Amino acid sequence: MGFAEQRFNVNLSILFTELPLLERPAAAAAAGFTAVELWWPWVDSPTPEQSELDALKEAIEDAGVQLTGLNFYAGQLPGPDRGALSVPGEESERFRANIDVAAGFAASLGCKALNALYGNRVEGTDPAEQDALALENLVLAARAADRIGAILLIEALNRPESPLYPLVSAPAAIEVVDKVNAATGLGNAKFLMDLYHLSMNGEDLPSVIEQYTAKTGHVQIADNPGRGAPGTGSLPLEQLLDQLKKAGYDGWVGLEYKPGASPSAEAFGWLPAAARAAR
Repeated sequence: MGFAEQRFNVNLSILFTELPLLERPAAAAAAGFTAVELWWPWVDSPTPEQSELDALKEAIEDAGVQLTGLNFYAGQLPGPDRGALSVPGEESERFRANIDVAAGFAASLGCKALNALYGNRVEGTDPAEQDALALENLVLAARAADRIGAILLIEALNRPESPLYPLVSAPAAIEVVDKVNAATGLGNAKFLMDLYHLSMNGEDLPSVIEQYTAKTGHVQIADNPGRGAPGTGSLPLEQLLDQLKKAGYDGWVGLEYKPGASPSAEAFGWLPAAARAAR
């Protein structure tokens, strides 16, 4: 099958970041893509002014691209934070304040996937307390996603780059997915399978795909080592995506990689231009 048979979107929080946020959707469109995803763009504000939300919505619509994935507020990302929902106190409250804002923005653009990063362990805080808070907040997020017909994504990161993040394996993330679905009865919590993060953890990627495709709601890729474009490292990404497709995954594949020293527009040489528009 190969790369040409996949549905790709571009993550505008790691690619095209040499441009202002409002120029990135048009840049992705100019590179031939018709779908994009975003981390929460306002790292200092879970509840930005409506004018800021409207400006980004207009930029996405004017570019003619579809927003297919959006993170809830996750703190300083990129930066020291890896989410807010399990962090007691102000960060948890900021996450809760963001839930309806993020869901409303997603709904306004027909976005059907919302990613909730779990958050780092906090020194001096009981992990069980954090996990209980996380479940409370994830249940709220899952219900908000359900109201707009969306899924809630739960992602495993990697221990070398996120040593304080507790979900650093596919089974750890799947366990949380199952707990959220059991608590809500909605069944809309899904696994975000990031092949780069899982490879950094040393996981057996074909085995992960075999075991967890049915519970996967989104896939993201970058090569390893380096978190660059496919072909810059040693991961057999083409074969892994083929395996996912054969296993029944027909969703989006997010391009969440670093463009390197060149402009982002030059970081897609591995993918023929004719294969960039979603089918």
